[in-house]
Amino acid sequence: MSTETPAPSGFFSRLRDGLRKTRDGLREKLEGLFGGATLDEGVLEGLEEALLASDLGPATTAAILEPARAAFRRQGATNAEAMRALLADRVAALLNVGSPPAPVPGVPPHVTLFLGVNGSGKTTTIAKLAKRYRDAGERVLLAAGDTFRAAAIEQLQIWGQRIGADVIAHRSGADPAAVVFDACKAATARGIQRLLVDTAGRLHTRQNLMEELKKIHRVIAREVPGAPHETLLVLDATIGLNGVAQAREFHHAVGVTGLIIAKLDGTAKGGAVVAIAQTLQLPVRYVGVGEGPDDLQPFDPREFATALFS
Repeated sequence: MSTETPAPSGFFSRLRDGLRKTRDGLREKLEGLFGGATLDEGVLEGLEEALLASDLGPATTAAILEPARAAFRRQGATNAEAMRALLADRVAALLNVGSPPAPVPGVPPHVTLFLGVNGSGKTTTIAKLAKRYRDAGERVLLAAGDTFRAAAIEQLQIWGQRIGADVIAHRSGADPAAVVFDACKAATARGIQRLLVDTAGRLHTRQNLMEELKKIHRVIAREVPGAPHETLLVLDATIGLNGVAQAREFHHAVGVTGLIIAKLDGTAKGGAVVAIAQTLQLPVRYVGVGEGPDDLQPFDPREFATALFS
């Protein structure tokens, strides 16, 4: 049963609104550059500063700008609208990171492991995805693996009650791997279709955290053949290019298969989404542009690029 239900008709408008801070900053700079009727080589030089200011980063800015310059010269795109279209095309291409679809287990459950530092919006994101699956008619089980924060356990339990999904949880301070072990056993015994696993976002040291995540990963792999089927990293869009270092560290530890960008509506650093995906060659799977349960939707590179430059 497909869970990729079509986005609400107003989602593009919400995505565009979510990118408003980034887009407005970019537009102000671009309008200053594109104020004339036609563009020339001198105007194109100012594009670099405008793109860098949107937190695209030097490497990604170069990856966007050089082909845009070449297309400008080749196609004779000498007006602002044509150049906006060229920039949007290039951003969409960089975001279109090819990746195979998540494997479909022969026997349920499909296990998704969620990663992310405290404050990234990870637990809320898990709940929003769980609602999507529940709305699609799937049986969902949540594992409260962030046992180091009592609030995280309670938050997941509250969400579980709201959306009609059971939550496997232990007391605060319990061994996260034990929670995950119990959740895998329960999901298998009950014929659960989706098991969503929350994890800690902070321990005493970064190394401590990564070792804990590796331990959880091993438990899942041992208890459910072929799992985790997806390992999704939730990033807070407001941290901008700092997300590159975060994603690289998590990816090195347990092998991230996709990204979820949360809190996009609260930042002027939306360009970092492009830099993170392009630098690490990891696909953005979902994007969050608000607090509502339906404000998390599958990511579309073309829609994102269009909303950024429209």
